[in-house]
Amino acid sequence: MSEQPDHYFTAQPASAAERRRTVVELAGREVEVDVASGVFSPGGVDKGTRVLLGEVPAPPATGDLLDLGCGWGPIALSMALASPGATVWAVDVNERALDLLRTTAERLGLANVRAVRAEDVPDDVRFAAIWSNPPIRVGKAVLHDLLRSWLPRLAPGAEAWLVVQKNLGSDSLARWIEAELGRDVERAASSKGFRVLRVD
Repeated sequence: MSEQPDHYFTAQPASAAERRRTVVELAGREVEVDVASGVFSPGGVDKGTRVLLGEVPAPPATGDLLDLGCGWGPIALSMALASPGATVWAVDVNERALDLLRTTAERLGLANVRAVRAEDVPDDVRFAAIWSNPPIRVGKAVLHDLLRSWLPRLAPGAEAWLVVQKNLGSDSLARWIEAELGRDVERAASSKGFRVLRVD
């Protein structure tokens, strides 16, 4: 059996963790976060996530918020710092990423972060906002299944904000969401090769 590359979207990365702490700016303040190899963007906040966080409105102050494909947690941590009265669900398949986020959230005193696998989010939870830098490289079928599962869980009147690289199909994804899920999609911003999509 040939060895598979160690992708950040595997549940149990095979590579050594090489955990470390680094300082990043989130929600207008500098915070120390835990990162490691075997997770998405181990060097800090990636360009796409930066673009998203620079464009989204302030998250709702209360309710359930979702970071879909959270990695080590820059989006979830930003939501939790900005909205301490909300519950932030941070979902990923990568156990190492979830563990990193739990450690960082605990150190920062963010008791409102729930870093969990998808099946651990109660079925009746509806989200006041979804923010995501979705894992485009998992392939169209898996990505579409993810969005098909989570976007319908937006509360009435709530919005999802997604950041997608233009050359990785942001416009075709917007068309798919409109056609398949019947939701309005606005191309809210374009920056540094990324498109920010607002989904109603």
